[in-house]
Amino acid sequence: MIVHHLNNSRSQRILWMLEELGLPYELRRYERNPETMFAPAALKAVHPLGKSPVLEDEGRTLVESGAIVEYLVEKSGQFGPPDDADGKLQYRMFLHYAEGSMMPPLLLKLVLSRIPLVGKVAVKRIQPMIDVHLDYVEAELSRRPWFAGNQISGADVMMSFPLEAARSRGGLDESRPATIAWLDRVQSRPAYQRALEAGGPYAYA
Repeated sequence: MIVHHLNNSRSQRILWMLEELGLPYELRRYERNPETMFAPAALKAVHPLGKSPVLEDEGRTLVESGAIVEYLVEKSGQFGPPDDADGKLQYRMFLHYAEGSMMPPLLLKLVLSRIPLVGKVAVKRIQPMIDVHLDYVEAELSRRPWFAGNQISGADVMMSFPLEAARSRGGLDESRPATIAWLDRVQSRPAYQRALEAGGPYAYA
């Protein structure tokens, strides 16, 4: 397998998952433009979207973090949903919630924060939207240690990026102890630490 990895991007969680699964992979690293933060043009030679992560395996080229996570679950037979019906639903929901619902306002806040004057005013209106998601996540993690139940799964891998972004710039702090405890458990895992070493500097953004 080949992982096309962009620094400070969603592809960091794919490296983490591969380390957890113990699957061998080749890492190809790309660096953002330090001024624009855009991905380099070289990624467009890999996939027309020019985005990361991109996974190449057995002649296939996959994009979209959620699709890659599901592919790796099927390939390895690990990190999938629990056996009970409720756990399966939680797994499926958070697998898609990470990018479909939680990440958009965090990204919007990041973009607006870089616009002088008008951006500062707009950011104040975005934070309450983020707080709704943080409160929801806190309530869920107060009921169980992982997003789909008692065991870590692909849902936790998907949720790692938006929650790291939230801790960095979205108002997530010690006032939501269950979420902070979850993040600490994730980031202390040996496979997570190996992924950081492989992927290079990561600003949790």
